[in-house]
Amino acid sequence: MQDGKAHEDRIHEDVERVLVPSAAIAARVRALATMLGEDYSHADGRLTVVPVMTGSLLFAADLVRALPQRHLRIQLTTVSSYGGTATASRGSSVVGALPKHLAGHHVLIVDDILDSGGTLRLLRKEFEDRGAADVRACVLLRKRIPSALGTPCEYVGFDIDDEFVVGYGLDYDDLYRNLPYVGTLRKDARRS
Repeated sequence: MQDGKAHEDRIHEDVERVLVPSAAIAARVRALATMLGEDYSHADGRLTVVPVMTGSLLFAADLVRALPQRHLRIQLTTVSSYGGTATASRGSSVVGALPKHLAGHHVLIVDDILDSGGTLRLLRKEFEDRGAADVRACVLLRKRIPSALGTPCEYVGFDIDDEFVVGYGLDYDDLYRNLPYVGTLRKDARRS
């Protein structure tokens, strides 16, 4: 098994530059898990983590494994806002089933990136309407733009500039999710 640094040094040819290295992601995930553990210490057995697929897959997996709570539920949901080769949000819509049986549960939405805010607003309202005790959000990345900064989000991994990014779950046309870091995609790697 190779160490993270050796793996990370192999930058994909389609990546222009690395914004968030894998070591920084790992450290921040541990820090977020510690915060969440403290904030949800009272919710053992009543915490439901809702990863937004598919972008949050890697982040959510690492985060829940680092949480000190051993009794939690994981219920997936799928929301589409980009799709295919789009590099700007086209509006959020639920494309899969929403979690059931949330009444009285503390719900933590886990998403990859906060930009337009549509996904978090949509899911927060849905889960509140389903009787959740409270609904909070945790994102790996938040763009430094008014729509993102104006959307309530209790836990943020990293604030980034308004750039199109891939890696660590984030994709372009379903590619690059497996990169261990977050980086910018070269413009010549994008199809029109």
